[in-house]
This record gives sequence, structure tokens and C-alpha cells, in this order.
Amino acid sequence: MVEIMARAKKYDESSISVLKGLEPVKQRPGMYTRTENPLHILQEVIDNSADEAIGGYATEISIECHDDNSFSVSDNGRGIPVGMHPDENISTIELVFTRLHAGGKFNKDNNSSYDFSGGLHGVGVSVTNALSNKLEANISRGGYQWKIVFENGFVVEPLTKIKRTKEVGTQIRVWPNAKYFDELNISLAQLEKSLLTKAILLPGVVINLCDEKRKLKSSWCFNDGPKEYFSSIISKDHLVVPVWQCEKYVEGKSSSHIGEGFQALLAFTETGQNVQEAFVNLIPTTGSGTHVSGFKEGIFAAVKGFIDKQGLTIKGVKLSSDDVFQRASFFLSCKVFDPQFQGQTKERLSNRETHKLLSSFSKDSFEIWLHNNVNQGRKIAELVLINAQNRQKNQKLNEKRKVSSIAILPGKLTDCESKRLDENELFLVEGDSAGGSAKMGRNKSFQAILPLRGKILNSWELDKVKLLSNREISNISIALGISPHQKNEDYDEGDLRYGKICILADADVDGSHIQVLLITLFLKHFPGLVKNGRLFVAQPPLYRIDIKGKYRKEFGEKVYVRDENELQKRFKKFDQKRVPKDALSFSRFKGLGEMSAQQLWETTLDPINRQLLRVTIDDDRKGLTEKKINLLMSKTESLARKKWMQEKGNNASIDV
Repeated sequence: MVEIMARAKKYDESSISVLKGLEPVKQRPGMYTRTENPLHILQEVIDNSADEAIGGYATEISIECHDDNSFSVSDNGRGIPVGMHPDENISTIELVFTRLHAGGKFNKDNNSSYDFSGGLHGVGVSVTNALSNKLEANISRGGYQWKIVFENGFVVEPLTKIKRTKEVGTQIRVWPNAKYFDELNISLAQLEKSLLTKAILLPGVVINLCDEKRKLKSSWCFNDGPKEYFSSIISKDHLVVPVWQCEKYVEGKSSSHIGEGFQALLAFTETGQNVQEAFVNLIPTTGSGTHVSGFKEGIFAAVKGFIDKQGLTIKGVKLSSDDVFQRASFFLSCKVFDPQFQGQTKERLSNRETHKLLSSFSKDSFEIWLHNNVNQGRKIAELVLINAQNRQKNQKLNEKRKVSSIAILPGKLTDCESKRLDENELFLVEGDSAGGSAKMGRNKSFQAILPLRGKILNSWELDKVKLLSNREISNISIALGISPHQKNEDYDEGDLRYGKICILADADVDGSHIQVLLITLFLKHFPGLVKNGRLFVAQPPLYRIDIKGKYRKEFGEKVYVRDENELQKRFKKFDQKRVPKDALSFSRFKGLGEMSAQQLWETTLDPINRQLLRVTIDDDRKGLTEKKINLLMSKTESLARKKWMQEKGNNASIDV
């Protein structure tokens, strides 16, 4: 059989293929763009218009999402060149849209068309063209309007002079090809966030959005965007010191990197969620990169130097960058002369020289500010030193646990970064699948995830020895950092690792059963946690309602509903507003594992949107509560439990 297959499969010189033009993109689209939807190929066109604005050539950018799933982007910049290319013997605009690695941003000499730009790979709009059924470009420059049309990446209407015009600019309309994407619908929320970012980082530039499907129009323009934006997301009540602001760029006629540098806003807060956002030439770098590492290195060096010079060092405490940024939020916008990104999606910057530049600039600038504002600097130093002490204390505690026989943290536990008891949260999650989504969707700064395998043991009548012989319960105890105890026993608060313990189970009957078993465990064996109000039950949604058309403006794109009663209330409200049924579609989550990480964050994990039910027992109802739990959970109460179910069973709701 091997010999037959070997003879059948020919391998010689003719077996080698060469992909030409835009074929590499069509063959492997995932190597060049995101294929969930066409948002990224739209952003490539927007980035080109934004580059015109960065250079000061465009003052307005407009985006339209059309009814037929096409989109158009226009700007009042210089317009893409339309003349014959001196080397390639085709029009320059045709070259830009049909050749990979062709663009106006590679040449960085004194005659460069762009000093700073987000698109440098030269594959952006050519990828857009390759993955589209049709692309139409209208260019206004030199006193004329020009038009060229492509289909499937090839010219079908050559460049033609249309009419005389005094206007200048570029308009691109694109019809994405459905076969390259999971769906053609672009997330309006993601697009709006991207455009808002552009507006924030382009002071004075007007950015317009029109969505024909949703009949929505939006417009953004900021004179002091970064400051306005950062102030809106940082709580002033929790600031340790006023927000630090800095802008610094390379100066001097001799440098080829004139204008490179950064704008930054930095805030230290006592509580709350950290916000750390970074951009390079208007491109959001969600994967960080050398600009972020350089900025952090410089700020850390400045803080450490200040602490040393002020004589604030504490013996035995060694500072790290994490101690500084544990309670720090920042907004960082960089201008980089020749940015090199990892991958076409540009999520991470890799320029080594940028690290050095931002490290030097941020250190010098923040160091001067600290020494000019000593009282505020000392407050930052105090916060940083406390963070360092807590970190080292926890390191010692973990080392101590590692050498003990029972204190090694469970392998399934995905721990959080924070060491603050009042901030940390542990989610006990039903199932490995849901645990995976929770790990990806959580805020790793203060949220830990421990997946549980199915239903834990009924622990109502178990003693401590039998209790800890169960792996799932033992893992819970180890993760918490405290041992099981009785009502009359105290636990060591200093050993407790999480201020909130949250039960997260499916919103169905099985999920309710798991909730009861876990609540029983804590009431019986960790009563101190219940007494101190540290046990919670999360409330994930059971349904999702998607809203179409103009009604999204009033109700939003989607609504999550936690149970049947709330679902009926929602539909009643829709009826009152006369929302047609074809504008609504609803789906039922079979379990947490069906929810994406983003959905789980939006509905159940995000402290702003979520609902947590605190488990408490009133002092005057303790006896009655214990009696009821004993009826439900005790093995000796089977007959009484059967009788109770016969009497009360008709009041139960059945989930199928």
C-alpha cells in the first residue's frame, strides 16, 4: 500500500506553485486580517484616512455602513495619487490596491509623504481589495475627479477622469466577500469605539458615522481628547494625587526622528479597576509592546529614585515595576517614525529604539514632577511601598504553603494578581467549559477562577476528615487559604485570600442544585465567611434578546434576561412600546459554557453590570434556617423530605 501511494503522488519541479498578486491573501486570509467579520478590512481604509489627518492634510473623515453590507470611507485629504508610477508602468492607485507591500509610507527621507502613520506594512487596502466582491475608489485631486473599480481584486473599470472639481480627497466603497468571513455584520459597538479613539487622538478632526441599517448618525470632535476621555474613566474620588500629564517629543534639526515621542496621562488610585490603554500613531495596541514597557520602565525608575533620595526606603523591601503599576491607570499615545508591529493586526509594537526613547523621556519628565511636588510624590511612594510589602508578604506565605503538605494551590485555580483581601474575588464555577470562558472574560487583576467538576458532595453531615478527603472541597479550602471551622471557632482573617467568594452556576435546575450544595458547605463548615458577608451567588442570564432596526437606539443591540419572570416583563414592555415581533429574537443559554468570554464579563463578572446575591442568615431565623436545611440535606430525614415534597411539589417550577 505504501509503494502504491508513493507511485501515485508525484513530487517534482512542477509541484512547486508561486502565488502571485493578491492570491496569497485569498488563499490564507487569516494571515492578513481577522475573519470573524469585515471590521478589520474597514479599519485598514479608515487608518489611511487617519494618516492623512495625522499629517495635517485632512480635517474630516466620514464612514457609512450601507444596507447592502458594503461600507464607504471618505476624507478631505490630498487624495491618492492617480498618475503613472515611474517604475511599475501602471497608475499609482491601481498599484496601491493590487500589489502587496506597495504604499506611500515606506520612504522616510525628507521628501516622505508621511512623517507618522499607522499603516506601514503596505498590505492594508490591498488586503481589503482582495477580500471584496467589489471596491470602488473616487479620487479628487489636481482639479479633477477620478474613478476606478475593482472586482475580486482585479480592475474591471480602468482609471477614468470623471469631471472637474475644486474638491480634494478620497472616497472608497467596499463590498466584502462573504466567503472570507464568518458573518458580514460589523459590530457597531466595536466600530464606534474605534472611531471614538481616532477622534480622541486627532484634536480638531471631525469623524462622522452613518449606519443606514440602524438609521443612526454620530459625530465626534475633541479639542483636548485624551484629557477629556481619561477624566471620564477615572474616579476623582479615589485619586491618591492629581492626574499627571506629559507630552514630550524629539527636537532638533539634526535628528531623523524629529517629532517622535509620547503624550501620557497617569493616575494612581486607592481602589477600583485599572485602565491601561496605549496607542501608536492612532493604532490601539491591545497587546502592549515596547512603547508600554519603555514607559513603565521609566516611571518605575523615577519613583524608585525619588524614594531613595527622600530616604523612604524600608529595610528588606525590594521594589518592582508591578508595585508601581498595581494601582496605576494610564493613557499612552505615541508617535513613532517607523513602527514595526507584530502581525498585520498591529496589536503589539516591537521597535527596540522606542523602548529606549520612552524609558528616557518618561523617567526624566516624571522625576522632575516628583521632585517639584514632594508631598504628592511621598503619597505615591507610600502607596508603592505598601504594595511591595503586601507582595513580599504573600510571596512568603506562598513559599510557606509550598513546603507544607496541604497548602499547594490547586492546579485548576487561575489566581488573580492583586493581593488585597477587600478587592480579591474567587468565582467557584460550574464545569471546566464555563471555567475556561470565565478565565478569558475575567479581570485578572482581582478576579480568580476555580472550576468545579460537576456537583460537589452533600457536606451537611460530613466531619472534617471526610470533608477534606474530597478533592473538590479540599481544593476550595486550599484556594481560600483557611480550613473548615464551626460556628464557635474563629478563622484567621490574615490567611484568607479572597474578600468575596462567588458561586457561579448555570441558571437552571442543575445549577440551583449546585448552588444549594455549595451554600450548604459554607453554612456548615465555613460559617465565619457567611457571618462576615463574604459569600455571594452570581446571577448569570438565562436568555438573550437581540433587537433589530431603529429600536436599538432605545433598548440597545441586546438585552440579557435572568429568568422567565423577567423575560415576560421585558416582552410586556416591548408590547407597550409597540415593538414588532420581527424586530426581536431571543435565545436561551443552555449553560454557562455556551456564553463567550465577553458575554460572561458583560453580564456576570463586570462589577458595574453584574448582580450578586449576598448569602446571609438573620439572627432571629438561624434555628428555622438550620431546620429547613436539615430537612433538605440530612440522610435521616428522607421520609420527612418525601412528605414535604408531596405537599410542596406543586409549587415548584420545572426546568426542562
